[in-house]
Amino acid sequence: MDVQAWVAEQIPAVEQVLQRVLPQLDEKPEALSRAMRHLLFPGGKRLRPAFALAAARAVGGDPKQALPVAAAVELIHVYSLIHDDLPCMDDDVERRGRPTVHVAFDEATAVLAGDALQSLAFSVLLSDAPASSAATIGAELAEACGARGLVGGQVDDLAAEWVRPDLESILSIHARKSAALIAVSIAGGARLGGGSESQVEQMRLLGRDVGIAFQMTDDILDAEDEDGCSLIPILGVQGCRERAEALLDGALAQLEGLGEPAVALRELCQWAVRRSL
Repeated sequence: MDVQAWVAEQIPAVEQVLQRVLPQLDEKPEALSRAMRHLLFPGGKRLRPAFALAAARAVGGDPKQALPVAAAVELIHVYSLIHDDLPCMDDDVERRGRPTVHVAFDEATAVLAGDALQSLAFSVLLSDAPASSAATIGAELAEACGARGLVGGQVDDLAAEWVRPDLESILSIHARKSAALIAVSIAGGARLGGGSESQVEQMRLLGRDVGIAFQMTDDILDAEDEDGCSLIPILGVQGCRERAEALLDGALAQLEGLGEPAVALRELCQWAVRRSL
Protein backbone atom coordinates (compact mmCIF):
# COMPACT_ATOMS: atom_id res chain seq x y z
CA MET A 1 0.00 0.00 0.00
CA ASP A 2 1.23 3.49 -0.85
CA VAL A 3 0.42 5.06 2.51
CA GLN A 4 1.46 8.55 1.47
CA ALA A 5 -0.95 8.39 -1.46
CA TRP A 6 -3.69 7.22 0.91
CA VAL A 7 -2.97 10.11 3.26
CA ALA A 8 -3.01 12.55 0.34
CA GLU A 9 -6.51 11.29 -0.54
CA GLN A 10 -7.81 11.62 3.03
CA ILE A 11 -6.28 14.86 4.30
CA PRO A 12 -8.32 17.27 2.12
CA ALA A 13 -11.33 16.43 4.30
CA VAL A 14 -9.34 17.54 7.36
CA GLU A 15 -8.30 20.72 5.55
CA GLN A 16 -11.96 21.48 4.84
CA VAL A 17 -12.83 21.22 8.53
CA LEU A 18 -9.92 23.44 9.51
CA GLN A 19 -10.84 26.04 6.88
CA ARG A 20 -14.43 26.01 8.11
CA VAL A 21 -13.68 26.53 11.79
CA LEU A 22 -10.75 28.98 11.57
CA PRO A 23 -11.53 32.71 11.46
CA GLN A 24 -11.34 34.13 7.95
CA LEU A 25 -8.36 36.35 7.18
CA ASP A 26 -10.45 39.52 7.31
CA GLU A 27 -12.29 38.62 10.50
CA LYS A 28 -11.57 41.06 13.29
CA PRO A 29 -9.19 41.27 14.99
CA GLU A 30 -7.41 40.61 11.71
CA ALA A 31 -3.95 40.19 13.24
CA LEU A 32 -5.22 37.35 15.42
CA SER A 33 -7.11 35.68 12.56
CA ARG A 34 -4.03 35.79 10.34
CA ALA A 35 -1.73 34.57 13.10
CA MET A 36 -3.98 31.59 13.84
CA ARG A 37 -3.81 30.56 10.19
CA HIS A 38 -0.13 31.33 9.64
CA LEU A 39 1.26 27.94 10.63
CA LEU A 40 -1.83 25.90 9.71
CA PHE A 41 -1.91 26.75 6.01
CA PRO A 42 0.08 25.38 4.35
CA GLY A 43 0.43 22.70 6.98
CA GLY A 44 3.04 20.12 7.76
CA LYS A 45 2.75 16.35 7.43
CA ARG A 46 -0.70 16.28 9.09
CA LEU A 47 0.55 13.07 10.72
CA ARG A 48 -1.73 13.20 13.76
CA PRO A 49 -4.92 13.68 11.72
CA ALA A 50 -3.80 10.87 9.41
CA PHE A 51 -3.37 8.58 12.43
CA ALA A 52 -6.91 9.36 13.57
CA LEU A 53 -8.42 8.62 10.17
CA ALA A 54 -6.42 5.42 9.76
CA ALA A 55 -7.47 4.24 13.23
CA ALA A 56 -11.15 4.69 12.38
CA ARG A 57 -10.61 2.58 9.28
CA ALA A 58 -8.67 -0.05 11.24
CA VAL A 59 -11.68 -0.83 13.44
CA GLY A 60 -14.02 -1.03 10.47
CA GLY A 61 -15.30 2.53 10.39
CA ASP A 62 -15.28 5.29 7.80
CA PRO A 63 -12.19 7.53 8.14
CA LYS A 64 -14.46 10.58 7.89
CA GLN A 65 -16.02 9.60 11.21
CA ALA A 66 -12.72 10.59 12.86
CA LEU A 67 -12.63 14.11 11.41
CA PRO A 68 -13.60 15.86 14.68
CA VAL A 69 -10.66 14.41 16.62
CA ALA A 70 -8.34 14.73 13.61
CA ALA A 71 -9.00 18.47 13.37
CA ALA A 72 -8.96 19.02 17.13
CA VAL A 73 -5.60 17.32 17.61
CA GLU A 74 -4.06 19.24 14.70
CA LEU A 75 -5.20 22.53 16.26
CA ILE A 76 -3.60 21.53 19.57
CA HIS A 77 -0.43 20.46 17.80
CA VAL A 78 -0.09 23.78 15.97
CA TYR A 79 -0.82 25.75 19.14
CA SER A 80 2.03 23.86 20.81
CA LEU A 81 4.41 24.64 17.95
CA ILE A 82 3.59 28.36 18.11
CA HIS A 83 4.32 28.42 21.84
CA ASP A 84 7.43 26.22 21.53
CA ASP A 85 8.89 28.70 19.05
CA LEU A 86 8.49 31.71 21.38
CA PRO A 87 11.59 33.61 22.54
CA CYS A 88 10.95 32.50 26.12
CA MET A 89 11.07 28.85 25.04
CA ASP A 90 13.02 27.55 22.01
CA ASP A 91 13.37 31.00 20.39
CA ASP A 92 13.05 29.75 16.80
CA VAL A 93 12.71 32.18 13.92
CA GLU A 94 11.68 29.78 11.16
CA ARG A 95 9.37 26.78 10.87
CA ARG A 96 8.20 24.96 7.75
CA GLY A 97 10.26 27.35 5.66
CA ARG A 98 8.40 30.41 6.94
CA PRO A 99 8.94 32.93 9.74
CA THR A 100 7.56 31.67 13.04
CA VAL A 101 4.37 33.32 14.24
CA HIS A 102 6.04 35.64 16.75
CA VAL A 103 8.42 36.81 14.01
CA ALA A 104 5.72 37.28 11.38
CA PHE A 105 3.48 39.14 13.83
CA ASP A 106 4.71 39.79 17.37
CA GLU A 107 5.21 37.84 20.56
CA ALA A 108 1.94 38.81 22.23
CA THR A 109 -0.09 37.95 19.13
CA ALA A 110 1.67 34.59 18.89
CA VAL A 111 0.78 33.73 22.49
CA LEU A 112 -2.83 34.71 21.94
CA ALA A 113 -3.05 32.85 18.62
CA GLY A 114 -1.89 29.70 20.38
CA ASP A 115 -4.43 30.23 23.14
CA ALA A 116 -7.20 30.68 20.57
CA LEU A 117 -6.23 27.53 18.67
CA GLN A 118 -6.29 25.52 21.88
CA SER A 119 -9.82 26.60 22.78
CA LEU A 120 -10.97 26.13 19.18
CA ALA A 121 -9.82 22.51 19.29
CA PHE A 122 -12.27 21.68 22.05
CA SER A 123 -15.02 23.66 20.33
CA VAL A 124 -14.60 21.59 17.16
CA LEU A 125 -14.56 18.33 19.05
CA LEU A 126 -17.63 19.11 21.15
CA SER A 127 -19.55 20.53 18.18
CA ASP A 128 -18.76 17.92 15.55
CA ALA A 129 -18.29 14.63 17.41
CA PRO A 130 -21.28 12.56 18.60
CA ALA A 131 -22.25 13.52 22.15
CA SER A 132 -21.71 9.93 23.29
CA SER A 133 -18.00 10.19 22.47
CA ALA A 134 -17.17 13.89 22.58
CA ALA A 135 -16.90 14.23 26.37
CA THR A 136 -14.66 11.18 26.75
CA ILE A 137 -12.32 12.20 23.93
CA GLY A 138 -12.33 15.80 25.16
CA ALA A 139 -11.23 14.71 28.62
CA GLU A 140 -8.46 12.57 27.13
CA LEU A 141 -7.31 15.44 24.92
CA ALA A 142 -7.28 17.83 27.88
CA GLU A 143 -5.14 15.37 29.85
CA ALA A 144 -2.77 14.90 26.92
CA CYS A 145 -2.14 18.61 26.40
CA GLY A 146 -2.09 19.69 30.06
CA ALA A 147 0.26 19.55 33.02
CA ARG A 148 0.52 15.74 32.93
CA GLY A 149 1.04 15.75 29.18
CA LEU A 150 2.38 18.20 26.63
CA VAL A 151 2.77 21.23 28.91
CA GLY A 152 4.50 19.28 31.65
CA GLY A 153 6.74 17.64 29.09
CA GLN A 154 7.71 21.04 27.71
CA VAL A 155 8.64 22.27 31.19
CA ASP A 156 10.99 19.33 31.67
CA ASP A 157 12.31 19.69 28.11
CA LEU A 158 13.29 23.30 28.83
CA ALA A 159 14.97 22.24 32.06
CA ALA A 160 16.98 19.66 30.09
CA GLU A 161 18.90 22.52 28.48
CA TRP A 162 20.60 23.13 31.83
CA VAL A 163 20.86 19.68 33.38
CA ARG A 164 21.31 16.73 31.02
CA PRO A 165 18.52 14.25 31.83
CA ASP A 166 18.96 10.50 32.16
CA LEU A 167 17.35 7.85 29.95
CA GLU A 168 14.12 7.52 31.89
CA SER A 169 13.65 11.28 32.12
CA ILE A 170 14.02 11.69 28.36
CA LEU A 171 11.62 8.83 27.67
CA SER A 172 9.13 10.50 30.01
CA ILE A 173 9.46 13.78 28.12
CA HIS A 174 8.99 12.02 24.78
CA ALA A 175 5.93 10.21 26.14
CA ARG A 176 4.31 13.48 27.20
CA LYS A 177 5.41 15.87 24.44
CA SER A 178 4.97 13.55 21.46
CA ALA A 179 3.30 10.28 22.34
CA ALA A 180 0.37 11.58 24.40
CA LEU A 181 -1.14 13.56 21.54
CA ILE A 182 -0.54 10.76 19.03
CA ALA A 183 -2.21 8.30 21.40
CA VAL A 184 -5.28 10.56 21.64
CA SER A 185 -5.38 10.81 17.84
CA ILE A 186 -5.34 7.06 17.37
CA ALA A 187 -7.58 6.10 20.30
CA GLY A 188 -10.02 8.90 19.48
CA GLY A 189 -10.14 7.87 15.84
CA ALA A 190 -10.88 4.30 16.85
CA ARG A 191 -13.62 5.42 19.23
CA LEU A 192 -15.31 7.59 16.60
CA GLY A 193 -14.93 4.76 14.08
CA GLY A 194 -17.06 2.53 16.26
CA GLY A 195 -14.34 0.49 17.91
CA SER A 196 -15.00 -1.47 21.08
CA GLU A 197 -13.51 -0.35 24.38
CA SER A 198 -10.87 -3.07 24.14
CA GLN A 199 -9.97 -1.92 20.62
CA VAL A 200 -9.76 1.69 21.76
CA GLU A 201 -7.41 0.66 24.55
CA GLN A 202 -5.28 -1.32 22.10
CA MET A 203 -5.06 1.75 19.91
CA ARG A 204 -4.06 3.89 22.88
CA LEU A 205 -1.16 1.53 23.65
CA LEU A 206 -0.19 1.53 19.99
CA GLY A 207 -0.21 5.32 19.94
CA ARG A 208 1.98 5.57 23.02
CA ASP A 209 4.64 3.24 21.61
CA VAL A 210 4.58 4.73 18.11
CA GLY A 211 4.69 8.25 19.55
CA ILE A 212 7.83 7.56 21.56
CA ALA A 213 9.43 5.77 18.62
CA PHE A 214 8.50 8.69 16.35
CA GLN A 215 10.37 11.08 18.64
CA MET A 216 13.34 8.71 18.77
CA THR A 217 13.48 8.95 14.99
CA ASP A 218 13.58 12.74 15.34
CA ASP A 219 16.56 12.28 17.69
CA ILE A 220 18.29 10.19 15.02
CA LEU A 221 17.54 12.66 12.24
CA ASP A 222 18.88 15.47 14.44
CA ALA A 223 21.85 13.44 15.64
CA GLU A 224 24.26 16.35 15.14
CA ASP A 225 22.35 18.34 17.77
CA GLU A 226 23.04 16.50 21.00
CA ASP A 227 22.00 19.30 23.33
CA GLY A 228 19.00 19.02 25.62
CA CYS A 229 16.46 16.25 25.32
CA SER A 230 18.03 13.74 22.91
CA LEU A 231 18.65 10.04 23.40
CA ILE A 232 21.64 10.00 21.06
CA PRO A 233 24.27 10.87 23.73
CA ILE A 234 22.95 8.02 25.89
CA LEU A 235 22.08 5.26 23.41
CA GLY A 236 23.95 6.26 20.27
CA VAL A 237 22.32 6.23 16.85
CA GLN A 238 22.23 2.43 16.55
CA GLY A 239 20.88 1.94 20.05
CA CYS A 240 18.19 4.50 19.39
CA ARG A 241 17.21 2.75 16.16
CA GLU A 242 16.98 -0.60 17.94
CA ARG A 243 14.75 0.82 20.67
CA ALA A 244 12.51 2.54 18.14
CA GLU A 245 12.13 -0.69 16.17
CA ALA A 246 11.28 -2.61 19.35
CA LEU A 247 8.58 -0.09 20.21
CA LEU A 248 7.24 -0.28 16.65
CA ASP A 249 7.05 -4.07 16.87
CA GLY A 250 5.05 -3.80 20.09
CA ALA A 251 2.74 -1.24 18.51
CA LEU A 252 2.07 -3.30 15.41
CA ALA A 253 1.26 -6.32 17.58
CA GLN A 254 -1.84 -4.42 18.71
CA LEU A 255 -3.17 -4.64 15.15
CA GLU A 256 -3.07 -8.42 14.90
CA GLY A 257 -6.41 -9.83 13.86
CA LEU A 258 -7.77 -6.61 12.37
CA GLY A 259 -6.93 -7.64 8.83
CA GLU A 260 -7.08 -5.49 5.72
CA PRO A 261 -8.79 -2.46 7.33
CA ALA A 262 -5.70 -1.96 9.50
CA VAL A 263 -3.24 -1.85 6.59
CA ALA A 264 -3.25 1.94 6.34
CA LEU A 265 -2.57 2.36 10.08
CA ARG A 266 0.15 -0.30 10.00
CA GLU A 267 1.89 1.36 7.05
CA LEU A 268 1.54 4.81 8.61
CA CYS A 269 3.15 3.61 11.85
CA GLN A 270 6.05 2.11 9.92
CA TRP A 271 6.54 5.26 7.89
CA ALA A 272 6.46 7.49 10.99
CA VAL A 273 9.18 5.48 12.71
CA ARG A 274 11.34 4.60 9.72
CA ARG A 275 11.14 7.82 7.75
CA SER A 276 14.44 8.86 6.12
CA LEU A 277 16.41 6.24 8.01
